[in-house]
Amino acid sequence: MTGRVYNQVDGLLLVDKPVDWTSHDVVNFLRRRFNLRKTGHCGTLDPFASGLLMLLLGKACKLQDCFMAEDKVYSGTIQFGIETDSQDRCGEILRRSDNVELDEAVLHQALSGFLGEQLQIPPMHSAIKQGGQPLYKLARKGVEVERKPRRIYVHSFVIEQLRPEQAQADFCLKCSKGTYVRTIAADLGQKLGCGAHLLELRRLQSGSFSVKQAHDVETVKSWELPDLLEHILPLAEISLMLQSASEA
Repeated sequence: MTGRVYNQVDGLLLVDKPVDWTSHDVVNFLRRRFNLRKTGHCGTLDPFASGLLMLLLGKACKLQDCFMAEDKVYSGTIQFGIETDSQDRCGEILRRSDNVELDEAVLHQALSGFLGEQLQIPPMHSAIKQGGQPLYKLARKGVEVERKPRRIYVHSFVIEQLRPEQAQADFCLKCSKGTYVRTIAADLGQKLGCGAHLLELRRLQSGSFSVKQAHDVETVKSWELPDLLEHILPLAEISLMLQSASEA
């Protein structure tokens, strides 16, 4: 009896992940659609988030750690006045503040405190493992455990539009790997005394790659194998890019 024959594809594909898909959903879709043995991604996006997802195929999977180490750029919306247990719109509401006054000067002053190197406590609703079990599984059971702070770096944090009547602010954030943007939103709400959660999130950039270069899932659904081969960055090319970046 012979084993299954897979297509050997080695390279990088940039996909614009849609809302309500998990990052693993995109990986599984690509693997099944093109009969691939090995596929991985560089940095999880929550189901409610959209944007750039870097998919590594075949031998390119060995470069995962290199790509995940790069800085990320996000845009999104913060909802002030409501705290949730997951720090985003998908969680259960813990507290509401009826009187939210968003003063632009006070908000910008608060943002400055998030710039630079800092320690961030990961949220319970995360895939970080403790005792071999993901924290989000413990959170679903109502269990909260102590988490070790992680060192992160925020390069920029800018409010692009403020909507006081809705207690919302659109932002753009550039940060290091491992940064939980929803935790920054929740911490900002705590700092302002009104609470907050992350309402929308979109990854715009990872390292030198932009979501403008990415293909949406509906387009990829229409591809056959030759189309995939045409749109991936080959292994040799991405290896050269990483080498050039390390020498810069």
